[in-house]
Amino acid sequence: MMSNKRLLYIAGPTAVGKTALSIALAKHIQTEIISCDARQCYKEMTIGTGVPSAEERDGIPHHFIQNKSIHQTFGAGDFEKEGLNLLQQLFQKHHTLIMVGGSGLYAKALIEGLDVFPNISETAKDLVSELYKSSGLKGLQKALSRTDPAYYKIVDHFNTRRLIRALEVYETAQRPYSSFLGKSNKDRFFKSQTLLLTCPRSQLYRLINKRVEKMIKQGLEKEAKTLYSHRELSSLQTVGYREWFDHFEGKFSRNKVIGEIQKNTRRYAKRQMTWFKKIESTEIKVGEFEETLKQIFKHIK
Repeated sequence: MMSNKRLLYIAGPTAVGKTALSIALAKHIQTEIISCDARQCYKEMTIGTGVPSAEERDGIPHHFIQNKSIHQTFGAGDFEKEGLNLLQQLFQKHHTLIMVGGSGLYAKALIEGLDVFPNISETAKDLVSELYKSSGLKGLQKALSRTDPAYYKIVDHFNTRRLIRALEVYETAQRPYSSFLGKSNKDRFFKSQTLLLTCPRSQLYRLINKRVEKMIKQGLEKEAKTLYSHRELSSLQTVGYREWFDHFEGKFSRNKVIGEIQKNTRRYAKRQMTWFKKIESTEIKVGEFEETLKQIFKHIK
């Protein structure tokens, strides 16, 4: 029996410091890390997704890091299935495993299981497909904000696949996608605990701005250019890449791109915090690094 096994989830908005803390914690308790970042799993995306380098990982085994291709379809349901199989293996040698990442839906999939939705009708598929063809991403965003403002507050506005899915559910059931959420809680063979890293908004926004500047120096523009020919893929409807694609098409100046990435990342962080506020967690305020570690060790005993 594995019921005494524990999955420790380190949650928090982008740029708050989850990666560094998860690695320090994994070293302390001698364990492995599962990434629940919906974009770090793609091997073609490195700089813009903030994948920790080999040096940063410091010998700690990481899973679901750059193990998929942008040409593969990989969603929260796939993550749940593959993640459960992986946990079965890793819990054979570890009492506690660490999961880290800002994709709340992926974390929920592994910890609780996904909610059950109606089978999408062909009519709904055709309606939403026509909307996307005629009005693009902005049309999807506008339709979802009107039909399901609750889900619109927390969904990644650049994730075309999720926007389409939510609208298809609405058109099929004539009920908001959000009304189906939070109904499922499947039995798991492990316990889970969530630590939510937070800091004042002004501090978080400074961290985000600095992180984007660092990504630019590391060569984000060049990385985006190599992916430009695949820009229609859902995996690339992502902050940090879409803005460069607009620049390559002459819509933004280079300076405007940087500001747009910073602005859109801040908006994404705000939606992440809206999501995380709804889950049961122990809040850890980010202060001095060593002090934060002490807080975490205190909460996981």
